[in-house]
Amino acid sequence: MDYKQAGVDIEAGYASVELMKKHVKETMRPEVLGGLGGFAGAFDLSKIKDMDEPVLLSGTDGCGTKVKLAFVMDQHDTIGIDAVAMCVNDIACAGGEPLFFLDYIACGKNYPEKIATIVKGVAEGCKQSQCALIGGETAEHPGLMPEDEYDLAGFAVGVVDKKDIIDGHTIQDGDVLVGIASSGVHSNGFSLVRSIFDITKESLDTYHEQLGKTLGEALLAPTRIYVKALKNVKEAGVKIKGCSHITGGGFQENIPRMLPEGKRAVIHRDSYPVPPIFDLIASQGNVAQDAMYNTFNMGLGMVIALDPQDVVSAMEAIEAAGDTCYVVGAIKDGEKGVDLC
Repeated sequence: MDYKQAGVDIEAGYASVELMKKHVKETMRPEVLGGLGGFAGAFDLSKIKDMDEPVLLSGTDGCGTKVKLAFVMDQHDTIGIDAVAMCVNDIACAGGEPLFFLDYIACGKNYPEKIATIVKGVAEGCKQSQCALIGGETAEHPGLMPEDEYDLAGFAVGVVDKKDIIDGHTIQDGDVLVGIASSGVHSNGFSLVRSIFDITKESLDTYHEQLGKTLGEALLAPTRIYVKALKNVKEAGVKIKGCSHITGGGFQENIPRMLPEGKRAVIHRDSYPVPPIFDLIASQGNVAQDAMYNTFNMGLGMVIALDPQDVVSAMEAIEAAGDTCYVVGAIKDGEKGVDLC
């Protein structure tokens, strides 16, 4: 009996590393020390000496049950973008710059080409957010997971000067809320999605006129990364007063997280176009509107609070990054929370 007979193929692990090296290399930054294969990833922090009070930020997350769609569709090149996005968007939401990322893949069986394809997506997410992929782990779990399945999670570290942290403490009555468009469902709410739709290859490959694409294409669309958009706003000289990454829990849970006590957000539902995938989810699953806004991003991946005089400059900066944004509401005095009207 040896390790391979027990279900763990060490040689497949070596092959995976060789196949993914070219993708990892594309994410490198000058601060990365050493190469892929060390026991720890090394990142030179000399540049933070230029900050008055550097603060490290961290974020960790996964893709949830969205990976089930990747299994069924046998499409694994974008799910890695989701893993990166969920982490770096949280760091950007606090005003930080993502520096580096590490991934963790647990699989029933290591198929080197599949693992390399997943990591290709991770590398793409890192390139979009200008952070380095400095390490990771692929763990083979025979007997614990089905051979064709995997789970993917990640961890990111970023930095921000303390004076630039976005924490919402300066938000006041009359501030304007600007929403940045999402690319679709992103990576939250898929347990509900999977209970509504028949998650089979035939169902996911079905073209829907109202979507303009197949159901699978709409649902598997990778999470939008907002690092560049928020960086552009900062470089335009605009101070973002509050920022909310709309993830699990939708509007009701996430928008209040950026608010100080005594301030309430008012969001106008008709102020921006809701992507048709959400209409399809609501109609097919008979999901009430309140539940939709309490589960999904409903077309807005980020909501930021701005001084009214900064709105035009901020929106121009966001659009220059390739994102679409809308004035979606305002701040008023009141009990901390959000009103959807």
